Amino acid sequence: MIVTEQQQINYQRIEQAILFLEKNFKRQPELNEIAEEAHVSPFHFQRIFTEWAGISPKRFLQFLTVEFLKDRLAKSKNLEQVAEEAGLSSQSRVYDLFTTLESVTPLEYKQKGHGLTIEYGLHETPFGLALIGVTTRGVCWLSFIATDEDPRIELEKMKTHWQNSVFHQNENLTLSFIHKIFPSPHPSDTSLPRERERGEGKIHLLVKGTNFQVKVWDALLKLPMGSVTTYQNIATGIHNPKALQAVGSAVGANHLAYLIPCHRVIRKDGILGEYRWSSVRKKE
Repeated sequence: MIVTEQQQINYQRIEQAILFLEKNFKRQPELNEIAEEAHVSPFHFQRIFTEWAGISPKRFLQFLTVEFLKDRLAKSKNLEQVAEEAGLSSQSRVYDLFTTLESVTPLEYKQKGHGLTIEYGLHETPFGLALIGVTTRGVCWLSFIATDEDPRIELEKMKTHWQNSVFHQNENLTLSFIHKIFPSPHPSDTSLPRERERGEGKIHLLVKGTNFQVKVWDALLKLPMGSVTTYQNIATGIHNPKALQAVGSAVGANHLAYLIPCHRVIRKDGILGEYRWSSVRKKE
């Protein structure tokens, strides 16, 4: 997909606004103040924030407020209901990627990717610069790169993960996968990719991890569209309810950002928690 200069500017504005809200949510800043922080008019800020976050700035501020969450949790033990009230599950722009998951064989795991050829590329996406790696068996890497980060650092992480593979930079090939993952926007909407339509084909994923990690990643792929879950729910779902720490480690070890939706795992108390590719991006 082609990411315009305006889309990049809007992303940076929303990122700056969310950082501001994280630091100041306890005093409930007004829309005018938040818009001023993003250097746009209140009307324009309200529109672009809602387009990117899927909810209004006011609603976003509500679920950043710890007291708000605690109040709801004290009245209800139904986490899904609480998450919905907080705005966590009201994301209107969640894409059904129709993914299929394949893991390397035990021998391939031991050989750390020996015999694999990985084509990779760097591309702009609606959520910032991303590094993608693909093989003949599917997408094997997708990660986001911070604005101030050298892309070579993320590239080395991919090469370390697939240690004995052969790497070729081939952005003509990888661009077609970026188009699938982040479809082009509707002509009247230049801010975000449009929702995927059924029948557009599957995106195959190739992962390298322990049997336990693959179970966790597969459980994440089965989350209903737009929903959130907890580490406890995942542990219970894979029939290992006491393995909370191991589940957390497996979620954090995911090397296919966005495709395997580890960003939709939140803490049991309703707090969003950290994210490998920045907590701000997780909220967005």
